[in-house]
Amino acid sequence: MTVHPAFPTSAGEVSPLTVRIVDPLALSPDLAAAWDRLAGEASEPNPFAERWCLQSALHLLDPERRARLVMVRDGSDGPVIGVMPVASARHYGRLPLRHVTGWAHPNHFHGAPLVRAGFESLFWSILLGWCDAAPWAHTLLHVPRLTENGPLHRALVDVARVRGGEANVVHREERALLESPLSPDDYWDGAVRAKKRKELRRQANRLAEQGAVGFRRWQAGEEIDPWIDAFLTLEARGWKGRAGSALASHGETEAWFRAVLTGAANAGKLDMRALDLDGRPLAMLVNFLCPPGGFSFKTAFDEHYARFSPGVLLQQANLDLLDDPKVAWVDSCAAPGHPMIDSVWRERRALVWVNAPLSAPADRLRFAMLDKAERLWRRWKGAAAPANEVESPL
Repeated sequence: MTVHPAFPTSAGEVSPLTVRIVDPLALSPDLAAAWDRLAGEASEPNPFAERWCLQSALHLLDPERRARLVMVRDGSDGPVIGVMPVASARHYGRLPLRHVTGWAHPNHFHGAPLVRAGFESLFWSILLGWCDAAPWAHTLLHVPRLTENGPLHRALVDVARVRGGEANVVHREERALLESPLSPDDYWDGAVRAKKRKELRRQANRLAEQGAVGFRRWQAGEEIDPWIDAFLTLEARGWKGRAGSALASHGETEAWFRAVLTGAANAGKLDMRALDLDGRPLAMLVNFLCPPGGFSFKTAFDEHYARFSPGVLLQQANLDLLDDPKVAWVDSCAAPGHPMIDSVWRERRALVWVNAPLSAPADRLRFAMLDKAERLWRRWKGAAAPANEVESPL
């Protein structure tokens, strides 16, 4: 545990901030409850950083125990103001450059730490200062997938400047977002061209000729295991199963998925849906609802029925999220340019990968050299896009 210099509280008193590396498998009830409370107070929701999701990921998906779970707390028993998993990396792309990075796994679709609203700048200042003093931390802090111009991105830029440096965007992506005041029907009519809507109605009618078609939604208190089993089976029957990338293809990812959906259900964050034919799921999807936002986590469909577009039909039903007064937007968590969801959800969310330098002279020198190398590479490549829209070549 590291004690940071004191800071003034709203009552005018002075309170020390503590930075702790905590064992996610040995959390005290007090720390677990503090982490859970932070999720409801965060300036930007992120289910992948909530305890019910991240705790099992660190246990099951980090076998080498590279990650350090950093918790910033107001004193020894005060509220937690920030939680972030970080790791020491030996390479930056292809370069042998040691640095600190926000830890993630392939199904960790948003990199923002959980930070109490109004404490964003303080959190980054504390975290970067702690990295400055850590013997294993070098050169820079790399933060993947921050919401562009969100409270955490803006605060990191401001803190880096106060520290005498710049927080550089080294990669930028846009992915589909659902955010609209329209009703589900009006949104569907505006997003999908008339010819495509007609074709989907025809496919729905043809599907109904195959048997009884129904839509289901998991309900709180309902047994979750049958839903999990059905999703894993459905996904494994498709191309992901053949490629060995389905969740059920590996014991650790299957165990993590089961733990996460169970945790989301217990936390009141799970929204799971299915399109059935004669009681058998043809398409399923999983949303995490973290007001004021939501995250469309996973989807799967039966490829033998692809001619009926079951995944699109389920996404049409999924538009009833627009009627939920607690949910203002839903992040698709999809790859940029996804052919299906980009044709249904019209809005876009921009995510940025950001580098912030550490303060030691040697760190600043390495950071400046890296920044220059990236700029020269882009100039040599002759990229037409602005620098902040080009992936780092290194």
